[in-house]
Amino acid sequence: MTAGNPPPVPPTGNPPPVPPGRRRVPVPPGRGRPGVPAGGPRPAAREAGRRDHAAGLATGPVGRLLLGTSAHTTMSVATYGCYALTNAWFVSRGAGTQALVAVNLVSPVLLVLGAVSTTVGAGGASLVSRSLGGGNPRQAARAAGNTFLVFWATAVAVTVLGLLLLDPLLTLLGATGGTRADARSYAGIMLAGAVTATGFSSLVRAEGRLGFSTLLWMLPVLCQILLDPLLIFGLGLGVRGAALGTLGGQGLSLAMSLWFFFVQRDRPYRIRPGDLRPHGPTLRELLAVGAPSFLSGFGNTLIMLLANNRLAATGDPAALAAYATCVRVGTFVLMPQTGIAQGMQPLIGYNAGRGLLARAERTRVLALRATALYGAAVCLALLAAADPLAAAFADEQVARRATAEAMRIIALGYPFAGVPALLSTYFQARGRPRPSLLISVGSLTGVHLPVLLVLGWFGTPWLWIAFPAAALLSAAGAMAVLHRAAPRRG
Repeated sequence: MTAGNPPPVPPTGNPPPVPPGRRRVPVPPGRGRPGVPAGGPRPAAREAGRRDHAAGLATGPVGRLLLGTSAHTTMSVATYGCYALTNAWFVSRGAGTQALVAVNLVSPVLLVLGAVSTTVGAGGASLVSRSLGGGNPRQAARAAGNTFLVFWATAVAVTVLGLLLLDPLLTLLGATGGTRADARSYAGIMLAGAVTATGFSSLVRAEGRLGFSTLLWMLPVLCQILLDPLLIFGLGLGVRGAALGTLGGQGLSLAMSLWFFFVQRDRPYRIRPGDLRPHGPTLRELLAVGAPSFLSGFGNTLIMLLANNRLAATGDPAALAAYATCVRVGTFVLMPQTGIAQGMQPLIGYNAGRGLLARAERTRVLALRATALYGAAVCLALLAAADPLAAAFADEQVARRATAEAMRIIALGYPFAGVPALLSTYFQARGRPRPSLLISVGSLTGVHLPVLLVLGWFGTPWLWIAFPAAALLSAAGAMAVLHRAAPRRG
C-alpha cells in the first residue's frame, strides 16, 4: 500500500477502523459512496461530468479542425443563400413581381433583428468558447442566457413598436400604391413572429457542436422550402404564405435551440432560469465584443447605398444592373471566406481560454492563408468566366459587356476582401473588442467610404476600381492593427 493512501475497505463492506483520537461522523444511508460528498455531487461536479464536445478543439490537428468548422459553416451559409433565391422565385411566380417588391421593402426592418442577433451572437460565442476553455461552464451558461435575454427583449420591442407604428413605418420604407397592402400583410406577420428570428447557431458552434449547428440552418431551411409552395401555391395565400412559411422554419429553429440549450443533458452546461437574469459585466462584454459585427453589417449596407447612388447619378441603367449582378455573384462566391472566419472563432476562443495560445495563433495563421488563397482562386476564375456569367444574368449586349467589365475589375480585390473580417473575428474570439472595432470602423470610415466618394466622382470605371483599391487598403490596415497588437498577445 502506498504511503498516504487510505486503507482499503474490507470485503465485508464495513468502514475502516477509526484512528485513535477521531470521532466517526454518521453518514446517511446511501450517501457513503467513496469520493462523493454527502447529498450527492455538487452542481459544479455534475457540470464537469457532462460530456464536453469542445474538448477536441484543444487536442485535434489544427488544420483538420479548421477545415471541418469552416466547411460546416460554409454549408450552413450557402444553404440559407439557396433558400433566399428559391423564396424570391416562389414569391415572384406565385404572388407576382409586386409582392416581391413588397417583401424587399420590408427587409430593412428585419435587418435590425439580424444585426442584433449577429452582435450578441458574436459576443456570446466568444464568451462561451473562452469560458469553456477556461473550465468555467457556469460562466458559459450565464453568457448564453444573457445572449438570449438581449435578443428576446429586442425582438419583443421590435414587435410592439413595429405593429403600433406599422403605417408610418411603411410610408418611411417607400411602400405606396399596390405594394402597400402586400407590404402590410408581410410585415405584420413577420413582426408578430420576430422572437423566432434566430436559433443562435454561433453559440452551438462555440462549444464544438458543428453537426447540430449545421442542422440549425438546414432543417429550418428545408421546412421553409416545403412550406412556401404549399402556402403560396396550394392554399393561395400569396405574400402571407411566404411570411408564414418563413416563420414556420424559424419556429423549428427556435424549438431546436430551446431543446439544445435548456433541456439536453449531454453538454458541458445548460441554461437555467438564473442565467437569464441580466448580469452587468456579461452584458457589457457581449455588446463590446459583438459591436464590430454590427458595424460590419451596417457598413456593407452603407457601401451598397453609396455605390447605387453614384451609379444612379450617371443615368446608366446598365451600370446599375452590372453592380447588382456583381453583388449577388460576389456574395455567393465569397461565402467560404465567411465560413473560414466563423469556423475559426470557436477554435481560437476555446484554445485562448485554455491558455493554449500557440494553437490559437496557429489557427489564425492558417485561416489567414486559406482566405487569401481562396480569394485569389476566385479572382482568377472570375477573370476567365466573367463573360458567360454576365450572359447568364443580362439579356442585352450592353448590359452583358458592362457586367463582365465590372466583374473583372471588382474581382481583383477578392484576395484581400476576407482579411479585415477575419482579423476582426480573430480579436473578437480573443475577447479583445478594441482592435476588432478599430478594424471594422477603420475599414468603413477610413477606407471604403472615402475611396468610393473620391473615385466615384470620376465616372463608372473609376467606381469599379474603388472596390479592389479599398479592399487592398483595408487588408493592409487590418494587418497593421494585428502587427501593433502582437506584443500584447497572451
